[in-house]
Amino acid sequence: MASRSKACESGGVPRQSRTRPVTRDQVAAYVRKAEEFLVAAAAELNAGRKIAATSLAIHAAVNAADALTGARLGRRAAGQDHDELLTLLDEAGPDGIAIARDVVRLLPMKTRSDYEPDDVPQRAATKAVERARRCVSIAHRVVDATSL
Repeated sequence: MASRSKACESGGVPRQSRTRPVTRDQVAAYVRKAEEFLVAAAAELNAGRKIAATSLAIHAAVNAADALTGARLGRRAAGQDHDELLTLLDEAGPDGIAIARDVVRLLPMKTRSDYEPDDVPQRAATKAVERARRCVSIAHRVVDATSL
């Protein structure tokens, strides 16, 4: 059963679900992208470039989430914000919920790392890369298991 948006519950116009179908080849591509972003995030963190590391970690986690929802549900989120992504992760079972726990912590960092002039603290950048690593690991395990 689809969840109702806050706009619908408050009497407004319901938000359209924005997803796109995902093929097996696209699932594999999302995993590769997630891995590439993660490798780059770790390299940037090691080089002391915390803003780049954080931004790349977020991209790694989102691509891992797209791979997981593609593998489990055959679709990925395609909306402007990431609410649909979190909804799909919730529908994708325990692995989706595990990724969602990290994605929920990473998404608020996106504005800071991508658009704000402020630096990202070392501890926050390190945590971002750790969270992305967990997301990519889960997605990789699920995609490998569904490819058998």
